[in-house]
Parts: sequence; C-alpha cells; structure tokens
Amino acid sequence: MLTLYHNPHSRSTIVHYMLHELGEPFEIVPVDLKAGDHKTPEFLKLNPMGKIPVLADGDTIVTEAPAILIYLADKYPKAGLAPKIEDRDRAAYLRWMFFYGSCFEPACIDLSMQRETPPSTAGWGKPADMLDTLSAGLKPGSWLLGERFSAADVLLGSGIGYMLSFNVLPKRPEYLDYVARIAARPAHQAAVAADKARLSG
Repeated sequence: MLTLYHNPHSRSTIVHYMLHELGEPFEIVPVDLKAGDHKTPEFLKLNPMGKIPVLADGDTIVTEAPAILIYLADKYPKAGLAPKIEDRDRAAYLRWMFFYGSCFEPACIDLSMQRETPPSTAGWGKPADMLDTLSAGLKPGSWLLGERFSAADVLLGSGIGYMLSFNVLPKRPEYLDYVARIAARPAHQAAVAADKARLSG
C-alpha cells in the first residue's frame, strides 16, 4: 500500500494530486506542521530534512516531490504518466521534472523576495529567463509534452497554480490557461475535494 505523509497546506499536495491521477489505492498519514509532527525523531527517520512530502511504498521511502512523481509514474506505467526510456518524449519529460526544482522554485523565491541572485552563481539564471522558458514550453500544446499529459504537468501545474495564488508569478495568459486545464481534470478536483473534507473534518 502506498502511504503519503501529508498536510494540505504543503507541497505534499503535489503528490496527493499525483496519487489521484495514478488511480492506485493509497492511504494518508496526516502531518500536523503546527504541532511539529515533521520534526519528531520518528519522522526524522523517514526524512532527515524534516519535510514533507514523504511517500512510503512498503519499506521503500521516497522524498522530494519530483523524485516521488518519477518513482510513481515509472512504477505504475498503465497510468501513462511518464514516457518510457526509449520514447522520444522521455528527454523533454525529464527536463521539465528537473526544471521544477533546479530553476522554477529557486527563481520563484528570487521573485518573491524581490531579489536577483547573480546569474553567474545561480544555476537557474535570471528569473526573467525562467519565466520566458516556461512560457515557451506552455505554448505549443495543451501540456508540456504537447497533447500528452504527464507527471511533469502534475508537478509544474501544481507549482504554477501555487505561485499564481500568492502573486509570485505574473498572470500571463499561458500560465492562467494551463492552470485552468489542470483544475478541470477529474483527478485534480478529487484531490482538492478530499483535502477540503480533511480540513473541515
């Protein structure tokens, strides 16, 4: 059984949504961040960083949202959320999966803090370059791989939606349209409804 350590006010929502797209059974272990559940000795054995998401697949523990999504998409190929190794789309898929943590999030932090890390020392370059690269990636088709939905869309779609909600990203039409397409997916709606029920309960 897949088990997600989860709080609806954290990046674990990315993996929670992915699990709904996956269609495999899973269970949730609530993590109360205000109570410090993620800093207990028991939790730190799962993730020494003291952060969520954490996914347990039996005795296998996976941390870091992009790694969890790659792990799940490859382990459950029938969901069609990742191109196979020999597929020509695999390279672009991996590029976007790593773009999230190496470029998107760091550049968004720069934007949020209203600063610019010197491009010569920042692996993500200038925030403006990240924004333009993301815009270009969203224009050819409905998804990052054209008309093929993948775990990369779960990851970047979640991130873009989050950053737009806090006015970190500019409201470019391609960002807004992309987030609207993500929000219209039944799996996304199911994940949001489950989190709302969890918060109200």
